[in-house]
Amino acid sequence: MSAGGFCKLPGGSVVVALTLPAPGPGEGAVRVLVHAVNRARALTRLRNLGLRAVYLRGNSHPPTPDEITAVLHHPDGLVWRAAPDLTAGELWHPIRALLRPGTVSPSGV
Repeated sequence: MSAGGFCKLPGGSVVVALTLPAPGPGEGAVRVLVHAVNRARALTRLRNLGLRAVYLRGNSHPPTPDEITAVLHHPDGLVWRAAPDLTAGELWHPIRALLRPGTVSPSGV
């Protein structure tokens, strides 16, 4: 089951954060951030990318202020990095790097 949460921004939009299993076998987990008009639209954006079994149940792990800043400053509004963040200096990656195998590994190496 994925851990996640959301944060409603003053403008009415939301940032949804989900911790999901990495797409490759034995790669751990990734933290995915989505900026959208509402929670349903954020989950739809992920499902349209092929992550079909993505659900947000509760608000147990909402995005941190640093995560909100990262996703708001990205042009796509959809970023990820390895979770838990084992490499302290790992930057956020665009979602297309996660969905294309062999471009960037979740460990940041």
